[in-house]
Amino acid sequence: MFRYFIIYKPYKTLSQFTSSIDNKKTLADYFTVPKNVYPVGRLDEDSEGLLILTNDAKLNHRLLNPAFEHEREYWVQVDGKITDDAVMLMQQGLQINIKSSLHQTKTSDVTIFDEAPAVAERVPPVRYRANIPTSWIKIILREGKNRQVRKMTAKVGFPTLRLIRHRIEDITLNDMKLGTMIELSQKSIYKKLFHGSV
Repeated sequence: MFRYFIIYKPYKTLSQFTSSIDNKKTLADYFTVPKNVYPVGRLDEDSEGLLILTNDAKLNHRLLNPAFEHEREYWVQVDGKITDDAVMLMQQGLQINIKSSLHQTKTSDVTIFDEAPAVAERVPPVRYRANIPTSWIKIILREGKNRQVRKMTAKVGFPTLRLIRHRIEDITLNDMKLGTMIELSQKSIYKKLFHGSV
């Protein structure tokens, strides 16, 4: 029987259920799922947000295959008051280093939040410096290279301070709290991810 869960992965938590490194938090510190259920893809240890867990190999393949170009929406706090020029560069695509070779990112949707979004406080909090502002931006990608968002914001001069994956296709965190989990039916998750096609 296929099972489907969405979780809100906390900061400084590995996207796996076991770790050979002492003192590293894993998903097992927050969530209990059947033994054959695993994350689809990953979020870096220092990133937060939406992660899908399942034992459905077909769903796993369709989400991770770059040919399907699924939308992933990230809410990103960056160092400094971000400029329209920086946003435009990210929208148009730029070159970042992936595994020692240059990768040209695809075009993406990037917008600046007028005010900080209503998100839970991070533990520990992002460092605060009174004389240096921060900005929040929304980035929608249709590809998922290693640490892509962080590399994109750094390339345009605004390093990422906090990174939250808010949405994958039509599945969003909505009002989920850090460290919480919701189980979905196959019909529901396929409708939200693939608009009904199984």
